[in-house]
Formats: sequence, structure tokens, C-alpha cells
Amino acid sequence: MAVEIGVLGPVVAWDAGGAPVDLRGPRHRAVLARLVAAGGRVVPVDTLVDDLWQAPPAGAVSALRTFVAALRRALEPDRPPRTPARVLVTEGPGYALRLPREAVDAWRFEVAVAAGADVTEALRWWRGPAYAGLDEPWAAAERARLEELRLHAVELRATELIAAGRAADAVADLDAHVTAHPWRETAWRLLAEALWRADRQADALAVLRRAGDLLRDQLGLDPGPALRQLEAEILRAPEEELFASAAAAYERTVAAGTPARLESTVDLLRGLAVGGGLAAARDQRLATIEAAERLGDPELTARVIGAYDVPAIWPRSDDPALASRVMVAADRALAGLPSTSPPAVRARLLATIAVESRGVANPRAHAAAREAEAIARGLGDFGLLAFALNGRYMQTFGRTGLSPERDVIGAELIDVSARHGLASFEILGHLVRLQSRSAVGDFAAADVHADAADRLGQRHGRPLVGIFTAWYAALRLAASGAPAEPAFHTAAAVLHGAGMPGVEAGLLPLALLCLRVWRDEPLEVPVDTDWGPYAPWVRPLLADDAGEALRQISDPPPDLLQEALWCLLGRAALRAGDQSWITRARTALTPATNELAGAASGMLTAGPVADHLAALA
Repeated sequence: MAVEIGVLGPVVAWDAGGAPVDLRGPRHRAVLARLVAAGGRVVPVDTLVDDLWQAPPAGAVSALRTFVAALRRALEPDRPPRTPARVLVTEGPGYALRLPREAVDAWRFEVAVAAGADVTEALRWWRGPAYAGLDEPWAAAERARLEELRLHAVELRATELIAAGRAADAVADLDAHVTAHPWRETAWRLLAEALWRADRQADALAVLRRAGDLLRDQLGLDPGPALRQLEAEILRAPEEELFASAAAAYERTVAAGTPARLESTVDLLRGLAVGGGLAAARDQRLATIEAAERLGDPELTARVIGAYDVPAIWPRSDDPALASRVMVAADRALAGLPSTSPPAVRARLLATIAVESRGVANPRAHAAAREAEAIARGLGDFGLLAFALNGRYMQTFGRTGLSPERDVIGAELIDVSARHGLASFEILGHLVRLQSRSAVGDFAAADVHADAADRLGQRHGRPLVGIFTAWYAALRLAASGAPAEPAFHTAAAVLHGAGMPGVEAGLLPLALLCLRVWRDEPLEVPVDTDWGPYAPWVRPLLADDAGEALRQISDPPPDLLQEALWCLLGRAALRAGDQSWITRARTALTPATNELAGAASGMLTAGPVADHLAALA
């Protein structure tokens, strides 16, 4: 290269041999620096004049041309007279630098950091603050931008060292980095991680707590999720080692296929499910039940089935085929239970049937829930009672407007679980009450239960709770009349891949459709929209022939969204002039007159049921 320019420090230039180039005075350096800041783009003469002088004097343009001419002679001393400049060129209304990216240290630095190249070498190019000595606004803005890039490079270098197993080598620089820039959470996280990877766990935790104290005391902010997650990982590290050791000992000691092995497997699956691994737990549940049945002991099978008391909040199964097979196995176990079996074993089977029958009108399941509840109360077994109440909750969808009954169940779940340390069922109780208070528009109370569920979820490691409270936040916005579409999209992104297809399928488009119906907005939606299980009850509203579509469907299923679906059907019936369906919708919705349609789900709403009833009348 014929010339190199440096702005990562005072503005300088070097010739091909590395010798400094005389750039003359400060105005000359400012012109060159301003062209560097433009990144090779043309800077108009008027812009250069305004950037060089706060109040341009008469003859400023002539002076600028003099500076440019002097810079050209300095940068290209061997250029023959009257030949075009090749470095500092005239183009259109102004001037530009025509140099390769590697010829300017700032440009080269940006390329290196963006490419994730050797940032250790790139950081050596800095000689001081960028554009040192230049105080113009454009220089200050460019200096701030490059400084942020430099700090990012420092953190990239630390990340590289940690990844390469050289965490101890990163500690000193990171310590200085957080001291100079205490508001950078990434820097605190890297310092803590470097200390942890260098076998300095106590120091790592101290750094994280110092960062948290600083953020709270100085800015009133809680540490971000990255800092909280790292602290949890550090604290959990010994427990992971203990788990691996205990699992290995268990594998050596307890023979496969034994009752103890099967029952402990269910305990593990239950923990996996509430810890966020619902899909993985479901994959293994049926295999465990079938293994128990092969041993020919109905009471063992009953214990294996009934021990999976994972709280359920959504009255639509994630895997209907699995639910059906579990219920068949539960029926076989009930039929084979000896009369000497403990009542609690029978009650757990009954509660399982009640929970797994969700979303289906089933008088037998309703009776099973009541019998399980009665047995639990008679035994004074509060863990069993919480499970039985969950089964009863799943059987409270026989008609619309039953949110008050569910509210009572939720309140008892909270009370029983809080007194007896049943964290998962206490969370369930708060979510049930969140739903039931939302149904009647009591969002002040619903907010309390959402906050309580979130706190318990964080304390006990229940990540799925945040999915339901994210949807509640979107519902809360919608009910207030605020634009809620972005919040619904955010909630859907959180739900995606969480292992709850029974909740996820079709929920986002249904929520957005309900908003449009409530607001009386056009209902145009993409023809390829996936409505999931709600398609039959959405289609009449969108079909060209609403009457024909209505003739092909039955009543909506008994679940948390039946009020919303009935409202959509009622609107479709009005559009079609179908008096039969208008009457059916009015009859179905009347018990929920004082509710917000769909809000019983804690996730979406189509507005006040009373408004829909008025239209149907």
C-alpha cells in the first residue's frame, strides 16, 4: 500500500516504508479524519465546511480546497503534476478517500471484529482515543461508535480465551474492563464466568452479587437474565455432579425391571415434566406404564400411573392418543385392584382419569374426580387432594360461565398447597385464579396471581409458568384497548417449541381473529392460516357460504375457549341469517353474560359476551 491512515488515536498517516507523513496543520488532519469517518463515501464540500467550522468564515470553500491540495501532495508525493489524484479524489459535489479497507486502521478494525478474526491483534492497533484532539460533534459521535466497538472486541477476546480453556488469562483484563465500564452486564458476566472456569467459584459468585448490588443501588435495575442464569448454573454445578454420581450408583444397585426402578422412573419423569421437559416426559410415560403392566401386578401399575401427578392447566390434551391409552391402562388397573389396596392408590387412578379426560364431555370422569376428592379429604392426604382438585378443575367445562366454580377450586389449591409445600400445585392454583378473574374482567386480582405464579416459577425452577403469564400480559393489553398484536406475537414465540402442542396449535391466529371480531375490523386472513383444532368453528365466519359451513359442524368442545368460539359462531350465524344457530349461540352464551369471551383462558378475548348477546338478540 502506498499510504496508511490511522485514526485510532491521534490522526496520522504513514508512507509505504512506514515513515510518518507530514499532514501539516490541525485543519488538514480534520479534513482527512472527516473523510475517514465517511467510510469511503463522498462528503459534499458544504458538509465539510460546516463540519470544519462552527461559523464558516468568508473564503471557507477556498481554504478547504487549499487543505485538500496539501493533503494530496502529502499522501501522493510521487504523483506526476496534472494527473488525477488516486487517494483523495474529487467526485461529484465533494471529496472521498479511495483506499482499501486495510489501509485505514479504523476500517480494518471494524472488518476484523465483524469477522471474528484475531481481536487480540486488532486491539493492538489502538494508540489512544479515536480521533484524539478533534472535538467536533461528528468526531465525538464517531469516537463513541468506535469505542463501543472496541469494548465489544475486548469482550470477544475474553470469550475466545474462555472457550480456549485459558479463562485465568482473561481475568485481569476483564477486572479492569468492569472497573472502567461498570454498566456493561456482558463484562460482569464474562468476568464471573472466567473466574468460575478458573476454579474460583466463590469469587465468581461474589462478582455476580457485586454487579447486582451496583445495578440495583445505582440504577434501580435488577440483573438481566444472562447474569441470573450464570449464577444459577454456578450454584447448580455441584448438584449436577451429585446427580451424576447418584445416578451411576442407582444404575449399579437397583436392577432394571423391578418395582423400585419403575416407581423411581415415574418420579424422574414428573420432575422432568414440571422442569420444562414435557415432551420428553410424555415420550417415556407410556413405556413405563407398559413395563409395569408386564409384571402382572395391578397395584404396582396403579402406583406407576397415579404417581405422575403433573399439574395440568389446559383442558385440551397435548397428545390425545397417549391420554386415551393411559385411561385404558388406568381402567385395567382399577378393575384389577385387590380389595386390600390402599384407598389412596384408587384415588390417584381416579384423579388420573379425570385429568386425562380433559376437553371431553364425560360424566364418568366427572364422577371420578368427585370420588378421588372425597377419598383424599377422608384420608387427610393433601398431596392427593391437590391432584384430585386438578381433576375436578378439568371437569368444570360442561357449559359456559363456570369460571366462578373454577375460582373456588383455584383458591383451595393455593391454600392447601401453600400450607403443605406443594409448589407445583400452588402455581396451578394461581394460574386457575388468573384465568377465572380474567374471565370477569377483574384484572387487578388477576395481576396478583400472575405475579405470584411468576415468583413461584422462578423460585422452584418451573419455566413453563412464564409462557402462561406472557399470554396473560397480551390479554391484559387487549382488554385495556391498547394495541396488543405485537404482545400476542411475542407470547406465541415464547410458546413455540415448549412441548405443549395442545395449547400452541392455532392459538395465535385465533387470538388475532378474536381481536378483529371484537373491534369490528375486516376479517381478511391468509388462506393458508393454520387454525389447528379450532378450524371447524372458525370456518363459518370466514367461508363464502357461512350457512353451509354451519350445517357441517357441532357445538364447540367443552374447554377454556368455548365462550370465544360460541361468539364467533354467533357472528357467523348472523352473517348467514341462520336462526337455528343464532338461538343455539344465545342459549349457550347466556350463562356467561357477565364475562369477557375467551378471557377465561387467561390468554385471549373476543370482548364482552354481553355485546355478542346484544347483537344476537
